[in-house]
Amino acid sequence: MSTQFQLMTEQRFRPFFFTQFLGAFNDNVFKTSLITLVAFHAVSLTTIDGGTLATVLPGLFILPFFLFSATAGQLADKFEKSQIIRYVKVFEIGIMLFASAGFFLHNIGLLAAALFMMGMHSTIFGPVKYSYLPQHLKETELIGGNGMVEMGSFVAILLGQVLGAWLAIQSSHEIITSIAIIAIAALGYWTSRGVPNSPAAAPNLKINWNPITETYRNVKFIWQHQTIWLAIVAISWFWFYGATLLAQFPNFAKNVLYGDESLFILLLSIFSLGIGIGSLMCEKLSKGKVEVGLVVFGAIGLTLFGIDLYWSGISVHESLNNKYLLDYMDFVSLHHDMHGNIIFTYWRLLADIALIGFFGGLYIVPLYALIQTRSEKSHQSRIIAANNIFNALFMVISAAFSIWMFKQGYNIPELFLTTAILNALVIIYLCIRQPEYLKTFVAWMKP
Repeated sequence: MSTQFQLMTEQRFRPFFFTQFLGAFNDNVFKTSLITLVAFHAVSLTTIDGGTLATVLPGLFILPFFLFSATAGQLADKFEKSQIIRYVKVFEIGIMLFASAGFFLHNIGLLAAALFMMGMHSTIFGPVKYSYLPQHLKETELIGGNGMVEMGSFVAILLGQVLGAWLAIQSSHEIITSIAIIAIAALGYWTSRGVPNSPAAAPNLKINWNPITETYRNVKFIWQHQTIWLAIVAISWFWFYGATLLAQFPNFAKNVLYGDESLFILLLSIFSLGIGIGSLMCEKLSKGKVEVGLVVFGAIGLTLFGIDLYWSGISVHESLNNKYLLDYMDFVSLHHDMHGNIIFTYWRLLADIALIGFFGGLYIVPLYALIQTRSEKSHQSRIIAANNIFNALFMVISAAFSIWMFKQGYNIPELFLTTAILNALVIIYLCIRQPEYLKTFVAWMKP
């Protein structure tokens, strides 16, 4: 049996895995339920336009990463981690009680505040999440452990989004959504009680409560360690690429593929499962060591299948007409275009999305393991916190870049094509700045 699956039988990993899984799951159940509610029932909540709210609310979730990451990193380095995890889980239960009041009172202010606090919850948990693993796993287990965590995170996001959307459209959504989010939070706290003791890395650290000066200090520290700096840039670029695709999937399904909500869910599911499988494959492909050559291999796949997604998307769009409104079953069973010609592009498009996810998993897991193994132990959590700030920044830039592209008259497939080409430039830059990536990739490719 693979080491990464053996970890699920061990106390040092299993409670932590399920705690982080349930946290990501609840984040997305609540967030998606709220955004779906806003999209379809905004009038019952507020006079603010639903489209405006759907744009602003995700920003409220991301904002705490800028405000509190620097402090969260210091707390994770200064204090014992399992205790922080349990405090965070108690905080989550409180947030979900607060959110439930918002659902019952149809109060958008309470719901927006709860979303902001869930962003705080994720901000505090993030540095603990990635600095916990190197404390409890051997270096040979880090790739497998990170692969399991990334797989779990994306499966949790997928399931959370599906459940959240379903809860929001039920007639008695207030009560069933409230019961679900409180129950998931309580279950997360229960699993957190099994997380083993994780001693503080820097117990004598003096907390700097000013997020601006502390963020500057962290960035300055990382810049002095270029291997870590470039790994963080590479990780943040992945979040730019992923955020660009995921944000456009609903309109891609509707306006390019002429599909309904079920087709969007199919695209999201295939992408998430692709990342999960890619993440799990990292351990086998890296042969038990931190194999940064996989980053280059993953990046090549992200570019090639991103480019092909453009071609397959255009082909499907042109082969149909806007009289179609396909559900996911219609889409996967289509074999002819509107002229009766046999085509295979539909399956090719789904394969492109699955393989973008798969190569994304191969790309991201070794980068997290690289940070964990090469960071100074006393600064590990603060480095992860700085990474989270950059991730959030790149996701905001992704949204701005997409808006700019559309204002220039480009369509969604062309946005995907541009992102795939930019990905090639990023990995070339990475290999030039850090030749280790290319050298290890060449060595890894040799039989």
